[in-house]
Amino acid sequence: MHELAITQGILSVVLEAAEAAGARRVRTIDLTVGTLTGYVDESIRFYFDLLSRGTPAEGAVLRIRREPGEGHCQTCEARFPVEPPVIPTCPFCGSPQIRITGGTRCVVERIEVEHGDEHSGCEGNPPGQ
Repeated sequence: MHELAITQGILSVVLEAAEAAGARRVRTIDLTVGTLTGYVDESIRFYFDLLSRGTPAEGAVLRIRREPGEGHCQTCEARFPVEPPVIPTCPFCGSPQIRITGGTRCVVERIEVEHGDEHSGCEGNPPGQ
């Protein structure tokens, strides 16, 4: 159910960016979601369709790109892929001194809007990040 709150944030960012650009309608939204966020694409789409009704973003295409999880060992300097559930040790040296360096973001990367007959893109800001 945490997708509801994040989707409200996404829609807010999209609508603010569209308004600032003087857009009539939002056509496409490019979203990057980290695999470690736990967010489910289908839930984000469901809530977006529901929440965007009656707004300039209604009917917009929501393209979701998944960002893989990545860890960095502060002991041996290894970088390695991380998937849920996160095991808090380095797979190379066993050290618990790891830092997650990828896969935790949820960011609106690009928004394509419509101004009458013309189209343009604008950048958004990450919701809550």
